[in-house]
Amino acid sequence: MTTLHTAAPGAALPTGAFSAGHILLTAGLTAVLALAVGALLKVRGLDLMALAVLSFTAIWLLRQSANMAALNDDGLPGFSANDCLAPVVTWVTVTLYIDLRGQSPGAALRRARAAAALLAFAVNVLTI
Repeated sequence: MTTLHTAAPGAALPTGAFSAGHILLTAGLTAVLALAVGALLKVRGLDLMALAVLSFTAIWLLRQSANMAALNDDGLPGFSANDCLAPVVTWVTVTLYIDLRGQSPGAALRRARAAAALLAFAVNVLTI
């Protein structure tokens, strides 16, 4: 059985875990920044929305499913395993969309994917 790390008001989370709200905020900030950078890079329409939604989904799923002390503790000063995995999961998630959409991605979408991965890393290091 899976345990979602949310706590009742006033109850403590497991040691080393982040609240669901904190994880949502981190994923949301990643998505907003990916959307802004994608728009600046001229990614349009469904591709722009997919970039933001998939960036959010990747970070939310990673941080929520791996919300445990061993993965949240900083192995290197300032960097946890989850921080280092955030850009990888974002890259893979957006790449799956690109590969399944059936058209060759334009340069703007490829650059936006790279930017979203870098943003995922930065946001995770700075916010969690």
